[in-house]
Formats: sequence, structure tokens, C-alpha cells
Amino acid sequence: MAELQLDKTDLAILKLLQSKGKLSNQDLADKVGLSPSPCSRRVKALEESGFITGYATLLSPEHFNLSLAAYVQVCLEKHTPEVIETFEAKVCSYDEVLECCLLTGSDADYQLKVLVKDMNRFREFLLDKLTSLPNIGAVHSCFVLKQVKNHTSIPLP
Repeated sequence: MAELQLDKTDLAILKLLQSKGKLSNQDLADKVGLSPSPCSRRVKALEESGFITGYATLLSPEHFNLSLAAYVQVCLEKHTPEVIETFEAKVCSYDEVLECCLLTGSDADYQLKVLVKDMNRFREFLLDKLTSLPNIGAVHSCFVLKQVKNHTSIPLP
């Protein structure tokens, strides 16, 4: 498949979909100056070429009593492919973990973003799930006091 070359209309579509993902095709077409059919074809091309990887509805954690966010750094005792694969698969299965990143330039191997109801739930997550995994060398947790910025859009030209 030939690589899609983005033009200003494609970028406008992507910017609008990032900020207002619930726009109807008609509204999107109106905002970028296209008729609905060409707009729909462009969105489909952006999806098929991998520029758009999916759609999501963002929920308010507060409405679900999820008020404790933490960043947890994890050091593994061993770094074999099997240990890494097992750790990553297990961490990805935990609903409390919103993000898991393999790091460089840090004492930690991984950083997790964890969201739970309260400190008791965090303790349960930490003791019953995370530190019970094999090959966990060290864990360091930092708690979010205030979220200054929470943005899901990536910067586009």
C-alpha cells in the first residue's frame, strides 16, 4: 500500500477528530470545507493508513470514585526476554494500570500510571498484584497531588 501523504485538509480532519471525536461526518465535512462523501473517504484512508488507530470515549475518574493516581517505578531483578515478557503481560492485564512504559535513563526499568479509589486500594494493588510478581527488585511510588495538564491529543503540524 502506498504511504498516504497528508495535506492541510487531512491535518484539519485529524485535529478536529482529536479534539471533538464525536463529530458527525456531516459536521466534520462542513468544518473542513468538503462534502460528506469525500470527507468520509479521507477519514477511511486515514484509518487504513494507520494515522487513526482507534476511537475512545474519555470518562471522568471522579464520577467512578477513582481519586488516587500514582506513578510507580519498577526495577526488575533479571532482564531476560522471558522475565520481561511475563512482567509486561501481567501488568497489561491489571485494570488499575493506565500506562506502562519501558524506560531508559532512569534507575527504574518501568514506569506505571496507576488509578485507584483510595490508598487502601493502592495498597491492595501493590501488595496483592505488583510486588507478588516474580523478579520484582524494587518499587517506588509517587502520588499525584494535582493534575496540571491532562491532554490526549498529539501535536500536529
